[in-house]
Amino acid sequence: MKDMDFETQLRSIASGMDYPPTPDVAGTVAARLRVPRTRSMSRTYARSLVIALVLLASLLLIPSVRAAVLEFIQIGVVRIFRAEPTPVPQESPATMMPITATPSATLPSLLPFLEQMAGETTLQHAEQMTEYPIRLPTYPAGLGEPERVFVQDAEGPMTILVWLDPQQPDQVKMSLHFIPDGSWAVEKFSPRAIDETSVNGNPAVWAVGPYPIMLQNGDMKVSRLVNGHVLIWENGGVTYRLEADLPMEEAVRIAESLEPIP
Repeated sequence: MKDMDFETQLRSIASGMDYPPTPDVAGTVAARLRVPRTRSMSRTYARSLVIALVLLASLLLIPSVRAAVLEFIQIGVVRIFRAEPTPVPQESPATMMPITATPSATLPSLLPFLEQMAGETTLQHAEQMTEYPIRLPTYPAGLGEPERVFVQDAEGPMTILVWLDPQQPDQVKMSLHFIPDGSWAVEKFSPRAIDETSVNGNPAVWAVGPYPIMLQNGDMKVSRLVNGHVLIWENGGVTYRLEADLPMEEAVRIAESLEPIP
């Protein structure tokens, strides 16, 4: 039974019931205690309330308390939790290892995972499947169109554009998500905010965290395509999620360069 139907039926049943008269509990108790209601008591209560409000406002001036109260912010359909900065351990020059001492780890290929993702299509077909405009970054120069395009059903068509790394074709260089309003896509998988910024005047956050991706077999995998940070902002009822292993300033520059497909 829907909530509204259930409430309506309860109200109908309650309106036909007989109820005993409500006793004057407050008057009886006041008479027994013999505590008159005086203006001085009202003034005392008002002063106590003002003091409590002043104390609460003072507490909110403390950064740690304010952070605990305002623990998340909302960007489009994404709820982002604020993360405490992680202190970087300081090493003395004598204990620091040379940069060339440790070889870089070889990342596993992401191509098998891309082959498992549901909804692969072409960029032209994706434009026909979505009501929102698909926009491409014009920065950096020569980036071109994405190599892989996916449109997944997440209570609305969610578009995922994937650019591969020319130097490592089995790795993802950048991914861009278009998440329509009302989608559950990342609502239950809240990322952690590292910093706050803006994209073309719209609030944005620099965050970390995985997100759900639909697979061809119908399963959902919480993962990420790029081992880096993610820039999240909202514009025109669409939440954008740009994932790249770049500094925040570069990610903002890419986000602000989005243009409709000619």
